[in-house]
Amino acid sequence: MNRPIRVLSLYEGFFAGGARILHTDLIAGLHSQANQVHSVLSIASAARRESSVQHLHTDPRYLHLIQSGIEVTTLGRLAGADAPAPATFTERQLRIAADAVRQADVVLSLKEQPIGLLLALRERGWMPGIPVAACLHRSDPTHSGAALSWLSEASASGLLTTEISCARSTSDAYAPFLAPTTERFVIGNGIDTDRFRPATEDEQAFTRSRLGIPAAAPVVVLAARFDEMKNPGLFLRSAVLLSRQRPETHFLVCGAGMTPGNDAFRTLLTESGVSGTTNVHALGLRDDMPTIYQIADIVSLTSAFGEASPLCLLEGAASGATPVTTDVGDSAVTVQGIGFVTTHDPANIAATWHDVLDRRVELRSRSLSARDRFGRQRMIADYVAVVGTLLGSNRAAA
Repeated sequence: MNRPIRVLSLYEGFFAGGARILHTDLIAGLHSQANQVHSVLSIASAARRESSVQHLHTDPRYLHLIQSGIEVTTLGRLAGADAPAPATFTERQLRIAADAVRQADVVLSLKEQPIGLLLALRERGWMPGIPVAACLHRSDPTHSGAALSWLSEASASGLLTTEISCARSTSDAYAPFLAPTTERFVIGNGIDTDRFRPATEDEQAFTRSRLGIPAAAPVVVLAARFDEMKNPGLFLRSAVLLSRQRPETHFLVCGAGMTPGNDAFRTLLTESGVSGTTNVHALGLRDDMPTIYQIADIVSLTSAFGEASPLCLLEGAASGATPVTTDVGDSAVTVQGIGFVTTHDPANIAATWHDVLDRRVELRSRSLSARDRFGRQRMIADYVAVVGTLLGSNRAAA
């Protein structure tokens, strides 16, 4: 093929989340560095998530794609708790989708939720015989609802030719739901280490001043949406315990729904025992996460299930924070040599945080020395190879 490879990515919508951040960064890198031309079809133009409505045209991921020269088309739907079933797409929406798919050599589906759209196109006879890969980012497929059955159906029928997992735990979890003929790859996550980097003293001082945090105060960060998967209550209960020993510590919670405007979040604060003596900053959605990580001593993950290879652990460590995580997905592998794995007991988490803060200087150096392993170039190179493999397999089958 003399011309660039045309790759279409399918998004359920644009909203805050690690998978969307990663895939957006990935295809922007592929579009600029590889012999590929990327475009995106988003099923939704707005998404209702964690007590907020997030709009496509103001989403940082969308803006990043546009600034990278990547065309984004939308079907204009509103994304909610459930992915859109194949039968719910209108004639107009299917024609827009068919036109986008017809111009592609390869389709990448960001997670399994958009697969329903491809099944609807196949039902109309509008799905060309091109490679389709599902890029999967969780370790609990049974929480995907009906989308998991669409993934299995597409795999069994040959519509889905490939799955690409971001973690070994993801690949293992989805294996029972995929046909033996579906090719499987594991490509570990990578981040932009130019963006996520240690700060200068002046930069740290500015961010701490802006957030009302004293210069020497310890900082623990949770970057997660308000969701039972992320288990924010466990984080808050652990914060209360640590505050009794280290009352000077500040706890930053960032993500959709992590604001006083969310009634459920306010209730959880009370239930967790958070009072005026616990320095909790509910920051909600942030577009400046690099600056938040730069003042963190600890980046925490208290998830109960579902994680694969959490970006927050990589982003925090690349900025100098020490990752402390529960044992979900590939988190333990991610923090090996630089961080710590805890149980789901708040006392164990608080004790681990306490120990990390006692060794702040030593552990910060350990995180920063591992920055090279977090970069995205290896991930981009692996995707270049897999996309080439997909096209080669498709030509051989033809």
